[in-house]
Amino acid sequence: MRSWVPIRSWGKARVDGLVGFYFDFGVCFLYFTDRQGRIGRIGRFKERVIMQIAFKGSNRKPKVVVAGASGFIGRALGPALSERFRVVGLSRLTQEAAAGYDEFVNVDLFYRPSVEQALRGAEMAVYLVHSMMPSAHLVQGGFQDLDLLCADNFARAAAKAGVKHIVYVGGLLPRSREVSKHVESRLEVEAALGSTGVPVTTLRAGMIIGPGGSLYEMLARLVRRIPVMICPSWTRTKMQPVSLKDVVSAISTVIEERPVGRRVFDVGGPERISYRQLMRKVADSWGLRRIMVPVPFLTPGLSRLWVSLTTGAPKALAAPLIESLAHDMLARKGSGHQLLGLNPEGIDKMLVDAARASTTQPVVPNAFQPPRDTKHRSRVCTVQRIRLPLGRNASWTAHMYFSWLPRAMYGLVRVEEGGGQLKRLVFVPTGHLLLELTASPEESSSDCHVFRVSGGSLVKNPNVGRLEFRQLSDARTLLVSVLDFEPVLPPWLYRFTQGLVHASTMKQFAGFMSKSGMLGRVQI
Repeated sequence: MRSWVPIRSWGKARVDGLVGFYFDFGVCFLYFTDRQGRIGRIGRFKERVIMQIAFKGSNRKPKVVVAGASGFIGRALGPALSERFRVVGLSRLTQEAAAGYDEFVNVDLFYRPSVEQALRGAEMAVYLVHSMMPSAHLVQGGFQDLDLLCADNFARAAAKAGVKHIVYVGGLLPRSREVSKHVESRLEVEAALGSTGVPVTTLRAGMIIGPGGSLYEMLARLVRRIPVMICPSWTRTKMQPVSLKDVVSAISTVIEERPVGRRVFDVGGPERISYRQLMRKVADSWGLRRIMVPVPFLTPGLSRLWVSLTTGAPKALAAPLIESLAHDMLARKGSGHQLLGLNPEGIDKMLVDAARASTTQPVVPNAFQPPRDTKHRSRVCTVQRIRLPLGRNASWTAHMYFSWLPRAMYGLVRVEEGGGQLKRLVFVPTGHLLLELTASPEESSSDCHVFRVSGGSLVKNPNVGRLEFRQLSDARTLLVSVLDFEPVLPPWLYRFTQGLVHASTMKQFAGFMSKSGMLGRVQI
């Protein structure tokens, strides 16, 4: 592969013509031509050096889009990338750009066209999104399904925009075959990001130490608030913390490279310690003395309650994190910082720096704050994962859903069709129109069937909410989502009436599809 860009000079050499590069058996060579068209070789270089030269010649910075820019890692990443790139942050809230970012763009990761528009013109992307604390008030579905839908949208949008490289920060894997839902979700996101052909580099990290980090903040608050620390069995598990600074350095190092396919690096600090040892070191970094009392009887459920009450961390955040502490989380030897040529900080230094930063400029993690997205708090966000029968797709599932629904509603609801594009859900005893759904061909594809909620007595704002049937790359997983639907009922009443009916109906449909898949056929 050969590519040429105009350039006037590079380093001490003055080149008046074209500079170019090509790959030969995996080695990148740099060439130049003078005005007479004569070619001379300058030498062999790393890919990212070549890329810097190319953009220097074109007098523009490559565009990097950071999803999750307002989060813990995202805030620190902007200044590290700003000298070499035009850095654009994605945020679900309209806000001023953080330090190092050229701009913040308001994006709904649950809506693919919104993501596609934000990624236009991007050379590279960094994905730092985790949905353990969803912003919508009326949420039905686990954080794993929410994460998977967002990652699938991002991967599809990146492929359409021509993004050349995605960097994702995931989690370390335990050596045990048993993994928590939190770790399993990270793996699913990793696979989803790479499912559309865009090369993905995953940096797997354990606890990231720095001001504003959720896990660090939970530990720091426990240590500061409790003089006698109760240490259940999970505090004996081993982990390998890494500093926020080192994670940012790792992202900055790999972002410009052009891998083929997927790569994985485990990033961790130089020391492997237990959570109990870490809590003692956290106490030392704050100048505190704490008594550690080991106990064998504190279950994960009690631990979640204890951590949540003591630290103020929401239970929805504490639960999956505590669950993930059941196994050792250690970086594979020779798979991370050594390969990247980085020298990670020691645990004592990173803890002292984090404590000092938290004292001088306290940062409350986003996950500890109440939802600020008041615009979407009254909108429904539900995601149901379904196992597809062999050979079936999203359009077929949508058809089966509307055929199955009247029977599931015991004949109380009738589905009327209008020209194949319109579905009307009618309450049979009164003839009342509950919902009207209109197929949206411009938002649909062969593996994604979308309906807009266009009317009915149960919807407050027609043509905003949507029902989506999304088939994932493995061909057997389908996500059924109701997004941006704003009910007429007040949120508190919706949760205990219409919301319960919807949740029960989707659970029944998932069971029906699972049973149909085992039988190898569907009968209505």
